Amino acid sequence: MRESVIEMTLTKRVAQMGGKALKFISPGNTGMPDRLVLLPKGKVGFVEVKAPGKAPRPLQLVKHEMLKNLGFQVYVLDDCKQIEEILNAIQST
Repeated sequence: MRESVIEMTLTKRVAQMGGKALKFISPGNTGMPDRLVLLPKGKVGFVEVKAPGKAPRPLQLVKHEMLKNLGFQVYVLDDCKQIEEILNAIQST
């Protein structure tokens, strides 16, 4: 399965939940996660989308850790089967 299919599936599922999965682009900050997931009731999480079996690059891991240290949730998604688990985790905070 291609990364783009996983990302599209995530975006559609978030919309079904009444939320937004915004493409996150931060000029001058290479390595930030792909999507900023905004769910009802103020629930927020960052999602890095990868092709199946692919891992984040070292710079991406640094940025993920920075966000986590600020108190944000960061997830790596490389399989559509993970989407519900990730969205449940974001909702439960």
